[in-house]
Amino acid sequence: MNENIIAVIIGIIEGLTEFLPVSSTGHMILVGSMLNFEGEIASVFQVFIQLGAILSVLFIYREKFVQMLQPRKLSLYGRGLTAQHVLAGIVPVMGIGYLLHSPIKTYLFSPYTVIIGLVAGAVLMLLAEKLTSRPSTRDVDQITIKQAFFVGLFQVLALWPGFSRSGSTIAGGLFFGLSRKAAADFSFIIAAPLMAVACLYDLLKVWSKLSSSDITMFAIGFAVSFVVAYISVMWFLRFLNNSSLAAFAYYRFVLAAFSYYYFFVR
Repeated sequence: MNENIIAVIIGIIEGLTEFLPVSSTGHMILVGSMLNFEGEIASVFQVFIQLGAILSVLFIYREKFVQMLQPRKLSLYGRGLTAQHVLAGIVPVMGIGYLLHSPIKTYLFSPYTVIIGLVAGAVLMLLAEKLTSRPSTRDVDQITIKQAFFVGLFQVLALWPGFSRSGSTIAGGLFFGLSRKAAADFSFIIAAPLMAVACLYDLLKVWSKLSSSDITMFAIGFAVSFVVAYISVMWFLRFLNNSSLAAFAYYRFVLAAFSYYYFFVR
């Protein structure tokens, strides 16, 4: 298959799944295997196009990020979402991710581990919907540092491909008193700096191995990822106003069953 068509397909997959609770990494591993798009260049491409999705979130939440950078927002006791909330949400996963980066990349990036992550993440989301009561925090600006930290701990689960970073953090938010909308907003906001650091870390290690012939493919994937992610996030935020995470959990079960059949039965 033409590499530019592959770039469009994977760009769409990344944009659709990066911020939905279905695991973008899991989808890209599965789709990459189906398209036989694997190896070092494929891995770099999949990391690079995440920057397009990150840019869409920076654009959607641009006012929040500008406010957090203002001096009055840098106080631990300031009103509204602060830089400290974001740090509390990303420090746990950054520390553990840095320590376990090599074994995760070596042992967990396979269809089999993704299937396990899809099922486990779906169960977590259903438990969060079933066991949580009326939320005490309905707006992301009301979140406490303690809530931000514990939601960040749930994000560690997403280091296992297929678990889903947004699924883990939104479920964690529900467990600690956030509404679905507030949990999703916080999940997306802390995703931007976290993903940017992780992407740049991966890219710097292999950037020298890319050639000028890769530029077109990477640019197409980046642009497609940005546009589709923007549409996906805006739709998802509206969806959460009246719906639960259950539909995504059931989708994950179906995808896991299909993937198991495709890779291990047929």
